[in-house]
Amino acid sequence: MKACTLRPRQMFLTVVAGLAVASSAAWAEPSNKWRIEFNEAAQSDGSIVFSVMRQGAVPVQVVTNVPGGLTENDIADLVGKSFKTTLNAGYQVEIDDGEHVLVKKDDDSPDFEIRLVSSTVPGVEIDLQRE
Repeated sequence: MKACTLRPRQMFLTVVAGLAVASSAAWAEPSNKWRIEFNEAAQSDGSIVFSVMRQGAVPVQVVTNVPGGLTENDIADLVGKSFKTTLNAGYQVEIDDGEHVLVKKDDDSPDFEIRLVSSTVPGVEIDLQRE
């Protein structure tokens, strides 16, 4: 039985094709607007990490360090500021109803997805919704 050998270029193209398939499978349900709702206060310091993904682009990590004792409204304000400073052009970020962060695409931008990567802020509930 003869072993299969790939030249470096073939190996590279095989890996790239595999990554493309994997990334398209990871692309769940894009939307033009996302709502992030925060409930309860932070019992101690921690961080919240989101991933923002546009189809065909590298995901962007949005990290917010949250001091203990902040209320849900304060946390929403802090996370909203993190989104505004981290994301480049193509997004609008606003606070709605005090404890909600709305992230919307600009008209000519592609739909996107937001995922909660992690939260180490005890006591805070995070609800992420497509709109």
